[in-house]
Order: sequence, then C-alpha cells, then structure tokens
Amino acid sequence: MRLLTVKNLRKTFAQEKEAIHAVNGVSFHVDKGEIYGLIGLSGAGKSTLIRCLNLLERPDSGEIWFDGIDLATQSEAVVREKRREMGMIFQHFNLFMRKTVEDNVAYPLRIAGRERHEIKKRAHELIDYIGLSKYTRAYPAELSGGQKQRVAIARALALNPKLLLSDEATSALDPVNTELVLSMLRQVVQDFGIGIVLITHQMEVAKALCGRVAVMENGLIIEENDVETLFLSPKHQATRRLIRGVEDTFAVKHSGAITAGNIYRLGFRRESVRRPLISHISRKYNVDINILAGDINVLQTGDVGYLVVSFEDAGDEEGALKALRENGVELVPLTAEDAVNHL
Repeated sequence: MRLLTVKNLRKTFAQEKEAIHAVNGVSFHVDKGEIYGLIGLSGAGKSTLIRCLNLLERPDSGEIWFDGIDLATQSEAVVREKRREMGMIFQHFNLFMRKTVEDNVAYPLRIAGRERHEIKKRAHELIDYIGLSKYTRAYPAELSGGQKQRVAIARALALNPKLLLSDEATSALDPVNTELVLSMLRQVVQDFGIGIVLITHQMEVAKALCGRVAVMENGLIIEENDVETLFLSPKHQATRRLIRGVEDTFAVKHSGAITAGNIYRLGFRRESVRRPLISHISRKYNVDINILAGDINVLQTGDVGYLVVSFEDAGDEEGALKALRENGVELVPLTAEDAVNHL
C-alpha cells in the first residue's frame, strides 16, 4: 500500500547573489512497512528534503501525497494535524534535558490534548517497549547516546504515526549503539507496519535496514534501486564512490597489473558470494585471474559482492567467462580507465 508519494519537489534558498537548489525536482514513493533510504554526502539536500516532507520547510513547488491528500496545498491547520501522523527522529535526539524520560515520551500526547491517564499509560507502554523501564524517572544526562535515541524513537511513536522520518539517527552513535538503534527500527516496522524514510550518509546503515535506496547529489536523486541491485551494480559514478570509497580506486590505479590482460567486473549475488567460483574456474579453464579490487556487502536482503579482475596468460578465457555467467555472475568488460571508474 502506497504511504507517501513525492512528485517533482523543489526548494531553493537565496544566498548572496546566487540561488541554492537544495531540492531540485525530487520524486519518489514509500510503501507501508518499507524502509526507504536516502543516502548522500553532506550538502546533498537530504535534510532539507526530509524537512519538506512534513512541511517544517515549505517547498517552493511539487506535491507531497500522504494519506490521500497533497500536503503542499493544505492550510497550516491541516498540515499540523497530519504532521502528528509523521514521527521524526533527529541526529542529536532533541530531548528536553530538564524533563524525565517519561515526560519526554509523553510530550506529544500532552500537546495533542490527550487525557492524563491515557498519557501515562501510553508513555509507560512505549518506555517498556524500548527496554528502558528502569529509567522512567531518569533525565537525558543520565543516559547513553543509544538510550537517548531509543527515548527519541519512543517519543516519535507516541501518537501512533503511519510514517517515521529519520534524519541521521545513528550518525552520533558508536557502532554498538548504532546496531541497537537499527535493531529497534527494524522491530518497529515489524510490529507496527509503518514506513520509514531514512536519511543517512552511512552506507552500513543503508545496507542493514533499507529495502530500496535513492542516492542524492546536489539536490537531485541521481540513482534509485532496490538495495541489492544498487550495491551490486551501481550505475552512477557518484554512487560507486559512496558505496566503495577511495581505497579500491587507489588499489586499481596503482596496480601494475592494470595494463595486462582483459579486465572484468564480476558481480556476485547471495549464494554465489560464498562459493569458491574464482578458484574453481581458474583451475578448470587454465586461466590466471588477478584480483585488483573487491568487496562483500551484507544487506538486509542477502549478501552481494563484486570483484574487479584481470585475466593473465589466459587459457580458455571464453570458457571461463561462460562458466561465470552460468553460475549467476554478472560480468562487465572494462578498459583500464573503466576499471577505476567502476569502483
């Protein structure tokens, strides 16, 4: 079921003598029960976009269809009401430091005018859900970063939203607390069936959580796909840089073998990732396969991996290539320059 549809959204800021197109014609959709990732480097327009979705930032043009209405055309009163159906999680938690955990979680309920007994009951339910019952009367300063973010998640769930907007929710956390928060977000989707729009620059977060991912650069979505295809076969060079970093590019650029033999990019899905195909095919077809770069990505949907290889002193190279394809390996021939650009 379609939960959110964004069409041709634009937001421009005036800066001295030039206009900054923070969001420049963005379109995407999110389904119920889906975690949709928006990844990109700082300045890509991700945070502006997510603030436009709940109209904290009014877009200049475009459509934001949520729960059957275009929020971009609605009055502030209607937007305020629909905003209650969108919980939001921030990078730095945004908790009230002088309020207890219970009061922080209860805050949206009080603003919504709920009865006192209902507020207390719901707050305690959510605090128990996030596993912090013994911290009900604690203050944020007494909590770890991961615990603070779990309180922020509970607060975001207070009004039973249909959609969660997560703006870099794990970027201020250490790896252990990051995994705890990611596990909680997975559980939230399973238990409540809501959708999540996840803004992040952390590839590990996108891999661990998202079903579909869009890549933003300069206010544009430059590439969008299911997470498995995006990590296995990224089309845009900026996407490849985000996913694979600079280390592999360096390895290929400075490999003396880059000028010898034919070069290929091999993509492995799921079961083929774990099998010793390269070793087996190298022996069977008498082909020396030189591995120039590679990686394995553990995704929510399964493992995918890639290798950039050159075939040296090839015996039956055609037979080896055919065998790779027959084993489900996606194969792309590269020039030396391509080999660098495909990382």
